[in-house]
Amino acid sequence: MSNLSRRTLLLSTGATLLLAKTGAFAQGKGGWTPPVIPPHDPRVDTEWRHYAADQANTRYAPLDQINAANFNNLEVAWRFKTDALGTRKEYQFEATPLLVKGRLFLTAGARRDCIALDAATGEMLWMYRIDEGKRAQNAPRQLSGHGCSYWTDGTKERVLFVTVGYQLVCLDAATGYPDTSFGVNGIVDLKKDFDQEIDPVTADVGLHATPLVVKDMVVVGAAHTSGDVPTTRFNVKGYIRAFDVRTGKRKWIFHTIPKKGQYGYDSWLNGDADQAGNTGVWAQMSADEELGLVYLPVELPTGDEMGMYRRGNALFGESLVAVDVNTGERRWHYQFVHHGLWDRDLPCAPILCDIPVAGKMVKALAQPSKQAWLYVLNRETGKPIWPIVERKVQAGDVPGEWYSPTQPFPTRPPAYDRQGTGPENLINFTPELHAEALELVKNYVTGPLFTPPTLSKEGGPFGTLVAPGLQGGTNWPGGCYDPETCKVYVYSKTTIGLIGIVPSTDKNVSDFAYVHGVTGIAPQPQFSMGAAAPEGGRPQRPPAAPPRPGLPRPGPLTVQGLPLIAPPYGRITALDLTKGDIAWQVAHGETPDNIRNHPALKGLKIPRTGREGNLGPLCTKSLVICGEAGFFTNEQGIRGAMLRAYDKATGEEKGAVYIPAPQSGSPMTYMLGGKQYLVVAIGGGNYSGELVAFKLPREA
Repeated sequence: MSNLSRRTLLLSTGATLLLAKTGAFAQGKGGWTPPVIPPHDPRVDTEWRHYAADQANTRYAPLDQINAANFNNLEVAWRFKTDALGTRKEYQFEATPLLVKGRLFLTAGARRDCIALDAATGEMLWMYRIDEGKRAQNAPRQLSGHGCSYWTDGTKERVLFVTVGYQLVCLDAATGYPDTSFGVNGIVDLKKDFDQEIDPVTADVGLHATPLVVKDMVVVGAAHTSGDVPTTRFNVKGYIRAFDVRTGKRKWIFHTIPKKGQYGYDSWLNGDADQAGNTGVWAQMSADEELGLVYLPVELPTGDEMGMYRRGNALFGESLVAVDVNTGERRWHYQFVHHGLWDRDLPCAPILCDIPVAGKMVKALAQPSKQAWLYVLNRETGKPIWPIVERKVQAGDVPGEWYSPTQPFPTRPPAYDRQGTGPENLINFTPELHAEALELVKNYVTGPLFTPPTLSKEGGPFGTLVAPGLQGGTNWPGGCYDPETCKVYVYSKTTIGLIGIVPSTDKNVSDFAYVHGVTGIAPQPQFSMGAAAPEGGRPQRPPAAPPRPGLPRPGPLTVQGLPLIAPPYGRITALDLTKGDIAWQVAHGETPDNIRNHPALKGLKIPRTGREGNLGPLCTKSLVICGEAGFFTNEQGIRGAMLRAYDKATGEEKGAVYIPAPQSGSPMTYMLGGKQYLVVAIGGGNYSGELVAFKLPREA
């Protein structure tokens, strides 16, 4: 029986309580019936040993003490502020803690300290800090990251995390002291033994994601500076490595950019693979130990919207690759975008799930995406569960660019967010606002999902409008999975992005011939995820020479300050994998103040619009739980956000509790001492990072 055919509840004693199979067939009927999962015993303490609960990345816990009847009664059990960690406050606190034997483990603070907290009180038990100096200051992926990982052999317990400066640290879980038998004094320098020579201080490589612990190995990804204006085409290659969790010795390496003679090398034309960079795994990974596979969601090669130096389909860019857990050898791959020009990196770990297909249970996986498709594959073979068809797509006009003649289109499930920038997707509150939107987009190229980037020209078109926007759709938090009903729940944001391509005239900025930009705006390198940036996530770019008088000029992609695209701007979708259909969808997030109070909408009854952000939902026995992505002002004039709970079967909202800042990390839950706790990282705006734990009142 597959590891994933069972739901397990890990006890604080280290024992395992088998709960149920994730699916069964009705005897003699040939149909699938939901499994019966016994009620959880509240006397049993549970654990959360992986970033998203388990190696399958389900973010699921079969707990029901917190339920629809009492969610509104939740109160703060404790809170942990991160201000004292690091040399400055952090406002982008994205960690999800682990829970093992009554202790929470996570990374926090601007320096990315690793800490242990008492899970009942929030008291700090220990803290590990490393000062990496210039190495950290130059790092592309800064701040606290997404957390840490845990390993035990039943006696030894270890916590592992990747530092800002790209070093793998192994700590004793009881004390926080480095394990001196691991690497050099508890540290493996990830810029060494990398099958390439890179500068230890300035090389453009790091990681936000947690390493993946599988068997007695820890698998580490690689991430780089965002690549819409890459400094160089010869960037670091994002190879993936596994290390012995006891010694730190490298066990294997997978070349995400194949070397000559390796599988996939010929998919790069003119030997472009030899000089290309990036193509790392900056997302979380998942694993199936019984199948012996690790699943790698791979990003683009350098650069994000310009492919003139990575001609061809360029494996393994924008591919999911299954590698042998013991050797790192490729077993299968599936490329979701050929020669991508839209920054459609695979942003999160695939969710591993056993689902009924044509009368039998199949080991499957479900991959959320920036393009708002849920790709469902057989995780043993990589073959699609439902057909994914190649369809012809348009070529663009960028000199020297290579264009794939086709792209893969899933037939099921349907897209769970808007795709394309046709008139039907533009703002529609009133006919007047819609008419303004139609007039605005005349200065841009619009079209379906794979409409290519275009040269940005004086007077227009200024570039290609794309939906979903450049960050999705779905981004790094990914989704969650309910094994009782075979439903995936995923948050997505609805935005329009602009991709214009301009000549690169300053070699100090980029050695690319063309880069992402808009005529009239000087291109500059994009900030890295996690580095300081203004609200909205992108640095302000200095103006270049404006267009000649009388010609249109680029401006905000808004209509009277309202979003160009129609709401909802954020949504949670339930996708039924027994049918390949959408089960339900709700707008998630209160209507922003600037929309609710806009004079053009006065007198109109506007349904809740939801709001954009990067959010990960949590699934429990009866609820889907997710915080909001932005601030709003309530009827009492209090500014904050809400943590909301939905009926997992219908999507009906069952409760909401106030949080003083938006959800910034993904929620998790556990039982401890007979009480269920719900823990989430919050932060943003002028509210610095904080971990907040909720539980029911004592009398509940």
